Amino acid sequence: MCVCPGPRRIGIPVRTSSLPLFSDAMPAPTQLFFPLVRNCELSRIYGTACYCHHKHLCCSPPYIPQNRLRYTPHPAYATFCRPRENWWQYTQGRRYASTPQKFYLTPPQVNSILKANEYSFKVPEFDGKNVSSILGFDSNQLPANAPIEDRRSAATCLQTRGMLLGVFDGHAGCACSQAVSERLFYYIAVSLLPHETLLEIENAVESGRALLPILQWHKHPNDYFSKEASKLYFNSLRTYWQELIDLNTGESADIDVKEALINAFKRLDNDISLEAQVGDPNSFLNYLVLRVAFSGATACVAHVDGVDLHVANTGDSRAMLGVQEEDGSWSAVTLSNDHNAQNERELERLKLEHPKNEAKSVVKQDRLLGLLMPFRAFGDVKFKWSIDLQKRVIESGPDQLNDNEYTKFIPPNYHTPPYLTAEPEVTYHRLRPQDKFLVLATDGLWETMHRQDVVRIVGEYLTGMHHQQPIAVGGYKVTLGQMHGLLTERRAKMSSVFEDQNAATHLIRHAVGNNEFGAVDHERLSKMLSLPEELARMYRDDITIIVVQFNSHVVGAYQNQEQ
Repeated sequence: MCVCPGPRRIGIPVRTSSLPLFSDAMPAPTQLFFPLVRNCELSRIYGTACYCHHKHLCCSPPYIPQNRLRYTPHPAYATFCRPRENWWQYTQGRRYASTPQKFYLTPPQVNSILKANEYSFKVPEFDGKNVSSILGFDSNQLPANAPIEDRRSAATCLQTRGMLLGVFDGHAGCACSQAVSERLFYYIAVSLLPHETLLEIENAVESGRALLPILQWHKHPNDYFSKEASKLYFNSLRTYWQELIDLNTGESADIDVKEALINAFKRLDNDISLEAQVGDPNSFLNYLVLRVAFSGATACVAHVDGVDLHVANTGDSRAMLGVQEEDGSWSAVTLSNDHNAQNERELERLKLEHPKNEAKSVVKQDRLLGLLMPFRAFGDVKFKWSIDLQKRVIESGPDQLNDNEYTKFIPPNYHTPPYLTAEPEVTYHRLRPQDKFLVLATDGLWETMHRQDVVRIVGEYLTGMHHQQPIAVGGYKVTLGQMHGLLTERRAKMSSVFEDQNAATHLIRHAVGNNEFGAVDHERLSKMLSLPEELARMYRDDITIIVVQFNSHVVGAYQNQEQ
């Protein structure tokens, strides 16, 4: 469905909200999942943007490697997942007898697409209680799927200290990533609350008094809450904090952040599973909880409290720390591990959790049971529930679920579930003055850019050094004409206001438009952004990025206090 309201402003105003536990004050906007420009403007300009005779990037059927698809269809239901017949004809364009012409998106059109989902927030250095080690953050998303399956979240903890920031990469639909992006931070915040505060919240609910807000969300207008499911989500969360109250003796004790993160991830995944099994008398909610459970999502979340940085990762999104060395150069420090077949420890963990006779079938073609690329994820009950439970839930569920071939399909060699877990791997890092920023991003970015290039590009952008570095040609033979073109491009950028006011947008521009010299090629960028929805996912995945900038002076002050 294409929703085309009036002209959209490029600059998105910062919007924060201090909400109760679950707010009904955030209705879903009409353009929930996909940038306005891709649905409306591109449909208008695609006729001139992509039609050409030359075999350019957008004008030839691509080869689609299996490793670009997050979920590989099994032959039993592959017919339900194939691209539309003759999809390549969308790329052939009109055929003219006249002289071939090239048409591209104009720079303003490119910018309107890249900036449609950007968001920035500046953190006050002192909020009345604590000094923040975060200067602010920039975030952005560029869809490849329609609707986009990635989500992002950022919030300030109001009853404890620190900020939470996270990216969520969905697969088999966006239902699970949407639910996790709404709910996970509440579970983490509750896990971090002291016993007295939990009692105060529970007493307020019992007596009907107003609840203490525990999170202040920082959201782009497209980052919405599911109003219909808020009561269901609240009841599950309340059950969780009631159990925490019962388990806690009330004795004062320091809360372990690592343990709180792990418990929150596991409990939310358990609630997603339980809600799908129990169902709901409301037919809409009943179908929603089943869609959430049968789809899946990875998550990479950072909790920053002063100089204490914890990263909890489930799946293959990544957290990367940008460190500025004494000579001004940039180095990347990885704060998360991918949970996939490239991680030997993950392979070993999976094999140890299942009988030896499954050693060759638990991971096939670098995928879990030959199907799923990440080895840890929320939802995905097809890899967690017993076969009997799956059949019982599907048979008693709505017709939409019972008629869906994907949900009825049982993975091959499915003998000893669960094969999948949402338990995160938590990394701790103590911030230092040379730690300048943190990049959280879904795998759509890391598939296209090396971590060192990501950190260098963001570092040079934040420090204003992007025009002063020598042009690197990386061993390519460059003619004088090509070098002149590169220098002319740099001069044009220096003579005007730099087009990106958001570090995440700047990074996406490079991820999609970089040429072999590491410079943004407008022609390539235009082609990639001109791809119709049927083809965009063939070339890249959804990209979601959060760039968190640290306050080196505050971090240094913390360090000096402890010496």
